[in-house]
Amino acid sequence: MRRIIYMVFMNLFWAPIWMFTIHRMGREEDTHTRQERYDYIARMVKRIIRYGRVNLVIKGQEHIPSEDGFMIFPNHQGLFDMLALFASCPRPLSVVIKKEASGWILVKDVLAATRSLSMDREDIKDQVRIIGEVGKRVKSGENFVIFAEGHRSRKGNEILEFKSGTFKSAMKANCPIVPVALINSFRPFDINLLERENVEIHYLPPIMPEEYKNMKTSQIAQMVHDRIEEEIKTACNSISLKN
Repeated sequence: MRRIIYMVFMNLFWAPIWMFTIHRMGREEDTHTRQERYDYIARMVKRIIRYGRVNLVIKGQEHIPSEDGFMIFPNHQGLFDMLALFASCPRPLSVVIKKEASGWILVKDVLAATRSLSMDREDIKDQVRIIGEVGKRVKSGENFVIFAEGHRSRKGNEILEFKSGTFKSAMKANCPIVPVALINSFRPFDINLLERENVEIHYLPPIMPEEYKNMKTSQIAQMVHDRIEEEIKTACNSISLKN
């Protein structure tokens, strides 16, 4: 909480401008392109991170597909995760988030501007609807982020089981799946200090449809989970050796 307050304080001049501009971008009649809206939000996020005393280490950007129509499946450590994704991925992203977070200040407008979706985790029908809509939109050339754990891990860099149903959208879209490992992304907002923090985001090689077309969603979920888990372990061991 202390760092969030600090971030707000450090951007008091810009905050009203951002809120006004992003609110307008979220309207249906807005004429900006998807890339233009995303780039504006990405610039905002990069400033917030920089003045929030967080060093974001980005690895594997070359694995991000150059053509739109892909899905990103990261592990989920907390609120900072989406900041890390928006600041590091050059291609426009939409995200599926829990319904409870969709009404938060600024978050609501960012969701609208990025044409993101909120999902009721307690409503099976809503989950099926969202998964179907994501599949259609990715197939038409959009990019989506889904946190397959369903909710954030409360155990630092340990990751939870990936829910297989979230991968149905990728199968419907027949699209590349990009596993993403977030390391220490929980620290900026969970550690109640203002010391400079290092967060890492690693984009892993995409899993192409040819690789998973004959697999069950449970097998895909396990494969993505294991690749991310292995990357996190390797990164944490490297950090330990440096320290």
